[in-house]
Amino acid sequence: MVVAAGAKFNLRRDNGSSHNGISGYSSDGELSRISNSGCFSSVTEVERDPSCVSFTTFNILAPIYKRIDPQNQGLRESDFKSFWLSRNERILDCLLSESSSIMCLQEFWVGNEELVHMYEERLGDAGYNLFKLGRTNNRGDGLLTAIHKECLRVVDYRELLLNDCGDRVAQLLHVQSVAPSQNQKGSVPHEFLIVNTHLLFPHDSSLCVVRLNQVYQILQYVELYQRENRLKPMPIILCGDWNGSKRGHVYKFLRSQGFVSSYDTANQCSDSYADAHKWVSHRNHRGNICGVDFIWLCNPNQARKPLKTSWAEAVFSILKFQLRKGSMSENDAFAILKGDNYADAVTYFSFSEALRKAKLIGVPYGLCFQQLQDLWNQVDVDGNGVIDFEEFKQKIWNSACPDHVLENLNGCMEDVNTELEQQEAIGFMIKNAMLYPREVEKGLWPEDYSLSDHARLTAVFSPARMKCSGTQN
Repeated sequence: MVVAAGAKFNLRRDNGSSHNGISGYSSDGELSRISNSGCFSSVTEVERDPSCVSFTTFNILAPIYKRIDPQNQGLRESDFKSFWLSRNERILDCLLSESSSIMCLQEFWVGNEELVHMYEERLGDAGYNLFKLGRTNNRGDGLLTAIHKECLRVVDYRELLLNDCGDRVAQLLHVQSVAPSQNQKGSVPHEFLIVNTHLLFPHDSSLCVVRLNQVYQILQYVELYQRENRLKPMPIILCGDWNGSKRGHVYKFLRSQGFVSSYDTANQCSDSYADAHKWVSHRNHRGNICGVDFIWLCNPNQARKPLKTSWAEAVFSILKFQLRKGSMSENDAFAILKGDNYADAVTYFSFSEALRKAKLIGVPYGLCFQQLQDLWNQVDVDGNGVIDFEEFKQKIWNSACPDHVLENLNGCMEDVNTELEQQEAIGFMIKNAMLYPREVEKGLWPEDYSLSDHARLTAVFSPARMKCSGTQN
């Protein structure tokens, strides 16, 4: 795999701190309140199977961003130790009552040593290995991933620094189960890859392509890691705050790459517009509520398009959205792409100008020259140096990711290519997924919820044998 030109990111490799300790599930089989902390345990009796793996993702709202007084925008929780200390103690109470195998936190206040020590001490005593990563340019917050060593072993840990306008970062962990799973060759460890990240907030439409590129670079690096280490097919789990809903380009891009949303799968929500706002997980600084927190799963037998093809389709989807703002037809859109060119074709120059007007190039952190060239090569099918109307319809107007991208919404599908040599792999079945506070599952945001401006999402997966080809892509 070749990393896309213009992708300016750094890769780091590190080891997490190790702690001793034990942890267990709540003694209640069903949902229950934990003391006065306002916590729920979402682990039910059926999910106590030791072979299951549970994931929690939670943006815990860094105190440096939490506003205390709406009338005084400069007044933040970080100025009041008693406030942020009490709230983070309650957050830890909730996380420890959940006792997930893997915890992925965003907006973790890495710049405060006392808060970092509190998390290291309490999670460490509960038996977790911790991996923290601050955003670049000393933003103050970052990511924290906690892996319970009683059930999982970290094979490798990598850090991805995107070095973009949002100073975003990602963590990649290669994890192996302590208790082996059974396949036709006997007892083998269950391995999977997990990513923790936090995407840029879409402050305006020009950032759509930036956010898309953030996911593109993350998936590029996952592919690179798999290839360089000659890994066998295994599940890939992406956790985090994606700062975009099911109606967005990032969601559709990930769906086209074979990923399924664990919450939507477990709760039988489709990709349709009707289900787009069925649940929420965030009340943003503008007061809007939306569903932006996801635990994505891609199983080793999942059909996936080449990554560059999916990326190009997603970019063209953004372009098509811009062109359709005025309810224009495909003929009108083609005329705009032609510009002042009198020939019945789009030239490279007019194509570039159209992307510039759509704010896909010529803006800070927009598409680079090589990415522009990659898009052109995707559309100019016959390589004659111009795009005719049929190429435009096939590759731009009709190629954008549809609302219903893939029909595989159960996280585990049948063999996709019987001509390739098949091998057995261990993937995941999604057993359950739950949001807290529970009101958000009905699209409501409770006014008395004060832990964060995000809901906590937990999903439980169970290992499943499946047939697949020797590569996922």
